[in-house]
Amino acid sequence: MTSEPNFLDVKIMGREYRVACTPEERDALLASVDLVDQKMREIAQRTKSTIAERVAVMAALNIAHEHLSGGAAKLTDSASEAVDTSDAKRRIDNMGARIDAVLAPQPQLDL
Repeated sequence: MTSEPNFLDVKIMGREYRVACTPEERDALLASVDLVDQKMREIAQRTKSTIAERVAVMAALNIAHEHLSGGAAKLTDSASEAVDTSDAKRRIDNMGARIDAVLAPQPQLDL
């Protein structure tokens, strides 16, 4: 089977994107698109934010935090320290506030 990239059109928060992926990666990519779309919609509703960049960054931070928190439980103490979720939450909230300040003049998304 070939591993040459093909292109797949996907939609996240109503916006279309063309993404290169091999046929072998297609299912994983579609699952990732669903996860990102769901997380972005959840954050947009919860924060009442329609600024695309802010919603995308907050979704990425939340997904990374969930990944690291879940992954930390699987690692042994000798391999890695556990992630301090309270510190991560505080840092994510701080980043969100800074992102709000920087992206305030950005165009709004159609939800």
